[in-house]
Amino acid sequence: MISLVSQNTYNVVRLKHKALVYHLLFWLLAYLFWIYIFRNGTLVFTHALTIQFCYLIFIAGNYYYNSLFTVPLLLNRKKYAVFGLSFLAGILAGALLRVPVSYAVNAYLFHTSPLVFNPYRVFMDSFLNIFFWVVLILTAKLIAEKITSQRYIEQIEKERADNELNFLRAQFNPHFLFNSINSIYAHIDKSNKNARGMLLVFSEMLRYQLYECNVEQIGLEREINYIRNYIALQKSRVDERINIAFNTDGVTDNIRVAPLLFIAFIENAFKYVGFNEFADNSIDINLQVNEDILRFTVFNTKDSFISPAESSSGLGIANVKRRLELLYPDRHLLKIENSENDYFVELTLFEL
Repeated sequence: MISLVSQNTYNVVRLKHKALVYHLLFWLLAYLFWIYIFRNGTLVFTHALTIQFCYLIFIAGNYYYNSLFTVPLLLNRKKYAVFGLSFLAGILAGALLRVPVSYAVNAYLFHTSPLVFNPYRVFMDSFLNIFFWVVLILTAKLIAEKITSQRYIEQIEKERADNELNFLRAQFNPHFLFNSINSIYAHIDKSNKNARGMLLVFSEMLRYQLYECNVEQIGLEREINYIRNYIALQKSRVDERINIAFNTDGVTDNIRVAPLLFIAFIENAFKYVGFNEFADNSIDINLQVNEDILRFTVFNTKDSFISPAESSSGLGIANVKRRLELLYPDRHLLKIENSENDYFVELTLFEL
């Protein structure tokens, strides 16, 4: 459990560091842009650097104040009056704070006479500049998020329509199928308990796919039960000398995930698991949940040689990758390691 926490902590920190780099790069470019545009003949270069840096602090502060607080908590909840007042209060506070900062910079850094310092003019210039740039940057961010969200919704709707069409094309009468399974079950000799049990397990798996998976999320325990049934069926066909293990930890009733999200990786493990007489051969599947983070791993040994046709096939894995991008954007990490003798998959889901 300690290794799980440390690994997940590392993944979260890595994502945060990546976002931090993007933000720092944006403000650096904005800083250089302001220096280039607003530097004039009355200011030496060092003065322009200092003045624009002071503006950068208050503009960035107001941007994050609105981006993290007023927009999600007020504007997105349609509290327009409160949002407007909060927005103006932030600009006003920034402009007021810049007055003593500007005085200190002029008096102690540029050694300008206090007599030429006009606090009212500094306040008005600060208010207008901070207001203009915060509105511009914040509006650009909101427009970009709106466009991204709209494209995402359109993509989801298109793929949902395509999936529904494909499902209708491939649909058969489930009642006929279950009646056929019952007929086959009745014709299997009662002494053949293994065959009868396998058919019942298959029937339960099929019922799960047909009737329970037509939702966006399903209880994790139901998904785990489906995985256990699949493993039980597969054990009957693989070499009995291959060790197969499936372990779960931290699973509770209230955890929900997208249905059939893990099965493609497990199918892949059973499909390619190899047998080597001089080594330990295994399929090791683990699913662990810690607070709102889920870590799923699959390890399997494999033959060193796989035909090109088999190695090039990966439609199931590709579909899962696409589903992860759509269902868990910026909330998942997928790592796949394919070596000569083994195959390893690690999927981490955040903010369950």
